[in-house]
Amino acid sequence: MLSLFRNPIVQAILLSEIFLQIGIWVRNFSVLLYVVEMTNGDALAVSLVSVAEFVPIFVFSFIGGTFADRWRPKRTMVWCDTLSAVSVFAVLLTMIFGSWKAVFFATMFSAILSQFSMPSGLKLFKIHVPEDQIQAGMSIYQTVFALFMVFGPILGTFVYQHFGIQIAIAVMGISFLMSAAALLWRLPGHDPGGEGAGATVLQDMGAGIRYMLSKKVLTLLGACFFAAGLSLGLIQPLGVFLITERLGLTQDNLQWLMTVYGVGMILGGGLTMAFAKAVPPQRLLAFGLFFDALGIGLSGISTVWWLTLGAQFLSGLVLPCIQIGINTMILQNTENQYIGRVNGILNPLFTGAMVVTMSLAGLLKKISSLVSMYEGAALLMIVALVCIVPLYRMPVVAKNEE
Repeated sequence: MLSLFRNPIVQAILLSEIFLQIGIWVRNFSVLLYVVEMTNGDALAVSLVSVAEFVPIFVFSFIGGTFADRWRPKRTMVWCDTLSAVSVFAVLLTMIFGSWKAVFFATMFSAILSQFSMPSGLKLFKIHVPEDQIQAGMSIYQTVFALFMVFGPILGTFVYQHFGIQIAIAVMGISFLMSAAALLWRLPGHDPGGEGAGATVLQDMGAGIRYMLSKKVLTLLGACFFAAGLSLGLIQPLGVFLITERLGLTQDNLQWLMTVYGVGMILGGGLTMAFAKAVPPQRLLAFGLFFDALGIGLSGISTVWWLTLGAQFLSGLVLPCIQIGINTMILQNTENQYIGRVNGILNPLFTGAMVVTMSLAGLLKKISSLVSMYEGAALLMIVALVCIVPLYRMPVVAKNEE
């Protein structure tokens, strides 16, 4: 593990990711709270914040992944972070001298650029991190995400409430610049090129789709992604009803469910990091899916406060197993020149499925019940588990052809 932390690629990506997460969480919550304040809580305006965050994933994820495969990963990441910072400072000037509505542009533009930057980071992992350390590296990476899932909303809310939107936007811009500086400082000068020479973008996109469909591992992971997205989207908006309907408590107790879930994520990331070398990623993924289904099912049927808290903690604890298992399997079973496109196909599958069931959750709850919603989500998580059963004993088959 110490040798992994000494790897300059890992150091660069982690340091860059910390600065990016600061910028992203300050952006998400500052913009949300600012729009609520400026529009007196107008539902349409608030929903546009989510649109600005999620639409780029559908529209640009595959496009960004294709260009990430064509371009040099270090240069792509540095330019994306720099352009994000420039756009944020431009929005700040627009707000000072023009309209406050420019905050929507800041959110959308940086979200678009992240669709080019993120697969480039995965590609650097694939190229520079030894095969036997990829899962441990992913464990550290996901632990950083887990920490910000807990503390990011607190940070974003604190910056906005104490310093206002203009300082919050300045913090965003500085964070993106610091991310670019970390990459320039720690990444080696050698930056392997992409594989796009001689082919058009559309040809590369078609090759990416054909590559994924030809790989049984990736196809089954796509089905797993889709089922897991349906499951999580179904219960995402319903946590407050566990508190008010199943437990008979006031809705402000929802914060304790979220806190316990977040603490579970952090501990799960740490434990997964410790056992990363001992457990194959497909078994890690299967373990996470099974116990997440158990946690979701228990949450739905519980009418006891401590049991609900325990179920939420269990779900949070095994979520890193799912994330790390999937990302490791993608990296280990995808050739270098296809990393971006495979990531660009799988991400919208998960997010799209999640958004579909999130949008239907309210209607489905009206015509069924909260318990049936949670048990249905648990069943979908079992479906995701069934999708990867054929992979349980598989070897790593991808070759690094770079």
